[in-house]
Order: sequence, then C-alpha cells, then structure tokens
Amino acid sequence: MKKLCFSVLFVLFNSVRVFSQETEKTAPIPDPLVFETSHQGTFHGKAISYKAISGETFLKNSEGEPVAALWSTSYIKPETDSGMRPVTFIFNGGPGSASIWLHMGVFGPKIVKVDSDAKADDGAAPFDLVNNELALLDITDLVFIDPVGTGYSKVIGKGKAEDFWGLTEDAKSIAQFIRLWITKHERWQSPKYIAGESYGTTRAAAVTAALEGGGQAVALNGLILISQALDYQGSTSMHDNIASYFTYFPTMAATAWYHGKAGQGKKLEDFVAEARAFGYNEYLPALYKGNQSTFEEKEKIAQRLSYFLGLKKEYILLSDNRILTGRFKKELLRKDGKTIGTLDGRYLGEEGDQTAASPTLGDPSSYGIDAAYTAALHEYFAKTLKVKVDRPYLTSNGSIGGKWNWRPVPEGSYWEPSYVNVARSLGESMRRNKDLKVMVANGYYDLITPFLDAEYTFARHDIPMERVQMFYFEGGHMMYNHRPDFEKLVKDIRGFIQK
Repeated sequence: MKKLCFSVLFVLFNSVRVFSQETEKTAPIPDPLVFETSHQGTFHGKAISYKAISGETFLKNSEGEPVAALWSTSYIKPETDSGMRPVTFIFNGGPGSASIWLHMGVFGPKIVKVDSDAKADDGAAPFDLVNNELALLDITDLVFIDPVGTGYSKVIGKGKAEDFWGLTEDAKSIAQFIRLWITKHERWQSPKYIAGESYGTTRAAAVTAALEGGGQAVALNGLILISQALDYQGSTSMHDNIASYFTYFPTMAATAWYHGKAGQGKKLEDFVAEARAFGYNEYLPALYKGNQSTFEEKEKIAQRLSYFLGLKKEYILLSDNRILTGRFKKELLRKDGKTIGTLDGRYLGEEGDQTAASPTLGDPSSYGIDAAYTAALHEYFAKTLKVKVDRPYLTSNGSIGGKWNWRPVPEGSYWEPSYVNVARSLGESMRRNKDLKVMVANGYYDLITPFLDAEYTFARHDIPMERVQMFYFEGGHMMYNHRPDFEKLVKDIRGFIQK
C-alpha cells in the first residue's frame, strides 16, 4: 500500500512539474520594458532638449519568435531634420561587459568622477555623479548597447545563451539590433558611427561586416576604436608568443617612465619613440634569433632592456630577455611593496605577498573604480531615467567568457584554433565602403591592449591607412578616467565625426 501511494505521488509530482515547464514555455512573453523621459542640458555651450529611452528591444529568430530582450539606452534630440542627424552606437567589451564604462565614463550626459591622477581608490559610497557638459549630444544621438547576458539584457522564449555568446553570434545580434533601431526611428539616412572599447573594438569590426549582409545592407561612416583589440596575437602576453614581447615593450617602458624608474629627464613621447625604435631595430631581431645569439649579444640586449624598463639586468637575463607583463607589474615596484595596474599602469595596489611572481589581488585599476561606476549607474537609472526593473543589472558577467565561441566559421567547418583576428575583415569592409573611416585611441599606460600593437596591427592587414587616424593619451585602457585625456578624447572624437 505504501509503495502504491508513493508511486501515485511520484507520478502526480512529475506531472505537475512537466505541466509547469510546458506552461512556462508556452506562456506569453510580456511586452518589452521601455522607460522614456525628457531632459534638458548644456553641451559644449549649447542648450539641448533631448529624450532618453531606456529599455528592451526584442531580437527574433528566423521564425519571427522573440529570443532575446536586448537592453539599450538612447539619447535622441528631436528635430525636424533628425533623419540626417548622426547617430553613434556604443558598447564596451569583455566579452561579458555592459556599456556602463563608456556610458558613465565619457559619453553619457552624466558621468561619475574618479581620481584623475589614479592615486586614490574609489573606496565606498557616496560617489560623485556630475553633469557631463562635454557629452556629444550637440552633434550626434547616442545609443548605448548592452549585449545579451550583460546589463539587463537576457535570453527569452526559445532563445539560448549559445545563440548569442560567440564572435559571430554576438555580431549578428548587435547588427540585428542596429537595423531594428534605425528602422524604428527612421534613421536609415543618418550618418552612423560605432564606438567600442577593448573587445568592443573586436565586436565593432565584426558588426561592420555583419551589417554589410543579411539582406539589409548598412554602410557605416566611421568606427571609434578605444583601446583596440583587432588581432589578439599582439595583445596576449604569454611565453612563445614573440610578437607580444615586442608589442608590450614600449608600454612597459612608458609605465617605468611614469613611476620614475626609467627615462628620467626625457619627455614621455621622446622616450616612447626611443623604445619603439629599439623594439623594431634591435629587440625584435634578437627575439627571433633566440638561443642562436651569443651570451655577449644577449647581455647587450639585457642592458638596453634594463635601461628602458627599470628592471635589473640580472633579472632580465634570468628571464631570457623576455619579460611577461604580469611579472613586470609585480617586479618594477616590488621593493616599494606596490603592484601595478593592468588596465592602467598608473594605478598601484598593495599586496601582502611580496614574493609572488605576478599580482595576486587582481587589477588595482579595475577594483579601484568599479564600485563608483556601478553605484553611479544604478542611481542614475533609478532617479534620472526612472528605470524600474526587478532583476540585477550585470556590469559584467563572468560566466560568459568561459562559454564564448571564438570560432570565426560555422560549426562543422574545419578550423584550427588561432589568435582572434578581425583586422583583415575590417580592411575588407573599408575597401567595400569608400566612406568608412577609423579612429584609434591608444593609452600609453594600457598594459592589456598596448599602443604598439595597434600600430603593428594596422600596418600589416591591408587596411587603407589614409582613412585611419591614430591618437595617443597619457592614460590607460580607459584613458577618459584621466581628466586631461577625457577632454582630449572628446575633442578628437568631435573632430573625427564632424570631419
């Protein structure tokens, strides 16, 4: 009798569970969340009235079924000729990062203040949220995009994370959103720009190619690449990757200069130029020669590396003249008990373990600002944009990176793993679109996407260089955290768009 009762209960329980699952699958999807508010501000001396639209856009599959709710925040200036007004689509990188950093750091109408000199951690609340009078709303509308799995964006209905978490999958979804946005807002004739940071520059190149097809070709006017990452060979510091020793070298030299360990008495630009010349003319040939070099030749190179990097020659020789960035960040100021930041070499951290080969607490240039950005965005959404959502806003999603599909070809196609590279694809897009121009913003103290890698990448992938502009800043990966660079970056972007 007991066994019979248990069997009946088991069947009933599973029937209820199956019914619940089926009901969940067939339940109607609520309408997209949308929050619209009106605002006024003064930008570059001009009084601007604009509306902010923060909310979901449903992405659909080939059957027309919603599979993702992609969150974006648009700032639009209503005017009679809005169809011809430029619009700039903006996202960060990761993969797995929301657009919070560019939104609250430089492009948005309100931004958060962090220490411009990188000497103070952001600490705990309260943080300063201020009007951004240098926002670009006087010359372009702005659309901030949070890719699926970041911010408030999520899969819905029959959607699956793997449909969006990949190099080509992600680009396809962002391209779909851009087409939907310009259709809804009647902006097919507007000049169109993309601004991306870090992996966001990888995405920018991939989206540019995706927009060229799909039965609705969209030609972009320009790409704003902040801390570019188009070819990962030059931005992956690891042993046996000869290119990385070379591409990171001038950035390490610049960082040593900043901390007073090398190049003293010289201007930063002059010292960087000297390091770049040594890298091309002496260091790179020595790296390729490897153990075919004599000890005397290696010692000569080590002496020069010591001059540029501020490290002892003996340490450099023990490293076989090949300094990984992780070791450099720990070794340069080891005697001072300091560890150098990755995103921005100006930042310093204090760690208890002074014997470790590389940093142990993470990146001080990341944990030194993330609380301020996160708190500022949440306050801004709630109090200014009147956004009310019952799920967390993910500034970053750590589960995405491990599940990301880096294959540039469809499943089933032959492919051998290699460094991610969208640089040649960008060159092809530029040759198909004679009006596509590119701006590249590089931070001298960026120890994750070094400035020499940008030069090295653009020099060898058949990119029309007459339509590429390089800009340099005395900051790091997020150079806009340095106020003088913030102002210079805004000025350079304005010139790029208006030209």
